[in-house]
Amino acid sequence: MNKLQAMEVFVQVVDAGGFTRAAENMQIPKATVSTLIQGLETALSVKLLHRTTRQINVTADGAAYYERCLRILSDVREAEESLSRTRLSPSGRLRVDAPTGLASDVLMPALPAFFDRYPDIVLELGCSDRPVDLIEEGVDCAVRGGALDDSTLIARRIGVINFVTCAAPAYLARFGTPQHPRELERHRCVNYFSSKTGKTFDWNFTRDGERVQLPMPGLIALNDSNAYVQAGLAGLGVVQMTDFALLPMIRDGRMVPILSDWATDPLPIHVVYPQNRHLSAKVRVFVEWVSDLFASHPGMRVKAPAGQALPSLENAA
Repeated sequence: MNKLQAMEVFVQVVDAGGFTRAAENMQIPKATVSTLIQGLETALSVKLLHRTTRQINVTADGAAYYERCLRILSDVREAEESLSRTRLSPSGRLRVDAPTGLASDVLMPALPAFFDRYPDIVLELGCSDRPVDLIEEGVDCAVRGGALDDSTLIARRIGVINFVTCAAPAYLARFGTPQHPRELERHRCVNYFSSKTGKTFDWNFTRDGERVQLPMPGLIALNDSNAYVQAGLAGLGVVQMTDFALLPMIRDGRMVPILSDWATDPLPIHVVYPQNRHLSAKVRVFVEWVSDLFASHPGMRVKAPAGQALPSLENAA
């Protein structure tokens, strides 16, 4: 039995909460996972896992052994990387998850430069506005927007997203242009709902110390940023979306900014990864790269004061 491989498999089983998920994450047969765990328990003469038909629980001995395995595997990988080209040229499969809009508008245009720098990394980029479970789904790191509610993850803030309120010209011609946020209560708005909670998000506006936060009336609510933008272009209502996503449509006249003298709350952006995993070279270089990318991206800067929002967009070109 390869003891190091068995330790890696054991850590994956504990992290993933089962043999099947661990086998999928490691891309090995489930039977191999089961055989290695059994061999490890036999060699140690202890029970590491309690198995039932529904779930797997770690024994007290298993929990202690798991912590030791993490440290040992981390030391082994660090030693290997220090003696190989991995530190200079990271390689292997890297699984990353990012919101759809950020992936298409920010990450994708910059990826050619990433691959020029790291040609041996094979990137699997999940693009979804659905929050993923990094451990359960075998994701190495993720880019996330908004408040973080998972304390088991290490988070690094890399920027903010600013929003602009817009509508299609045809919509404004039919329903008029609101001059105050509360006038939106008499309009149609395209709402966005959380994939996790199903809750529709309120809109917020601030100007000269006055703050307005309210739910919006509308005929449609969506949970995908690309579909959300298309709904606005179709004239289904007023939208409030990231400025870098709407800027091309503002420039060519397909969308018209409204309430430009009102500011909206920026959304913090983080890159997150599990704290109980060794930060491999490929994850480390991606975290550094995406941090630099967002730090230098004009759409991630703190928005100009109310009344100057649109000029700041134009200067971002």
